[in-house]
Amino acid sequence: MSHFAIRSRILQHYPMLTALSADKLDTLLSSAAFLKLPTGTVMFDEHEPCRGFALMLAGSVRVIKASPSGRELHLYQVLPGDSCILTTGCLLDNSTYRARCVVQEDVELVVLSPQAFRQMFSSLEPFRDHILKGFSHRLTEMMELVSAVAFQKLDQRLAAALVAKSTPIRTTHQALADELGSLREIVSRLLKSFADQGWVKLGREQIEILDAGALRRFVEV
Repeated sequence: MSHFAIRSRILQHYPMLTALSADKLDTLLSSAAFLKLPTGTVMFDEHEPCRGFALMLAGSVRVIKASPSGRELHLYQVLPGDSCILTTGCLLDNSTYRARCVVQEDVELVVLSPQAFRQMFSSLEPFRDHILKGFSHRLTEMMELVSAVAFQKLDQRLAAALVAKSTPIRTTHQALADELGSLREIVSRLLKSFADQGWVKLGREQIEILDAGALRRFVEV
């Protein structure tokens, strides 16, 4: 992909960078790397140092906390235009990662050097505002996750996860289990219970919501 095409896609997803002149943006990108990573690739893992700041151009990744037994808790997803708060934190305080990032859907991204990220964060106010707003949004998500894990039963968390998605939901029972930090067998049993009550219809790697109102009421019990 040409340098011009990459720059155009970056500005499409990160329009705050238009505050930079073309020459300054080209200088920042001169040390950047354009990468394509397939689904399942581990972008970073716990205790690894941060090697750069990713500008997502396509696809998605999920950040998870893994236990020694292999169980995973989904923390958040990063899409084009988003920023990863773990990466930001690691770059700002020179620490290592405290979670794992896995490619959920084939990604294309530009990785800025740590020096380029720090330069933009310190000198480019629109970029800094974007990063801080990302922190605020993710903090809200994390507080909701903590509340759900601490105060909601798994069946309620599953119901909440289902009604938050567009129907039909194209996913697997394993993917939902990973998102909730549970086991596939347990999630499958709960989905079967929801189906028996007429709330959902189960298909092959697909779930259709039949009664969203019932699911919402169940979450609020």
